[in-house]
Amino acid sequence: MDIRPNHTIYINNINDKVKKEELKRSLYALLSQFGQIIDIVAMKTMRMRGQAFVVFKELAAATNALRQLQGFPFYNKPMRIQYAKTDSEVITKMKGSHGDKEKRKEKKKKPQEPAANLAKKPAVGSVVPVLAPVVQVPDNPPNYILFLSNLPEETNEMMLSMLFNQFPGFKEVRLVPGKHDIAFVEFESDTQAGVAKDALQGFRITATCAMKVTYAKK
Repeated sequence: MDIRPNHTIYINNINDKVKKEELKRSLYALLSQFGQIIDIVAMKTMRMRGQAFVVFKELAAATNALRQLQGFPFYNKPMRIQYAKTDSEVITKMKGSHGDKEKRKEKKKKPQEPAANLAKKPAVGSVVPVLAPVVQVPDNPPNYILFLSNLPEETNEMMLSMLFNQFPGFKEVRLVPGKHDIAFVEFESDTQAGVAKDALQGFRITATCAMKVTYAKK
């Protein structure tokens, strides 16, 4: 029996040695390419280890993520993804008793409403930052190695590998010791590097940092 498509995807078979906060950041980095994420729920209780729920704003984003990342090697384990049974499964599975659930729902609702309104307002102006990457970032001649800059402090090799691994020809990510905001990514050819560069130009690993991608100097 198929579960009907909805905004929430349920992921399991996740490597349970990954710390909760790192897991949430990595899931955000990997999944936000498909669309706006409203919430990521991951818990480290015995019953919920190796599992997470991701709530997308758009149904199409949830569908694309499910199709394209099914079996994706996430921390060396293939992800298993399905739609959550209902959007509310996030709440029912994560929270304990009904009374507790209702209280938490009420708490959740209050801060969320103004947040939702805030989210709507910048969305009008957000066309500008979204289009900003089209204004050419000064670049070097084509190269099979890409240079990444403006990376957030919490960036790690795993996050970047997951982002670039989806492009053909990906070889490796190289971080620069002592400099958290830059990295190099190597591809088999400059053409393949160019495809990844164009696709991930301005990609936001966190809400505030839009990654800059250029060809590395030869």
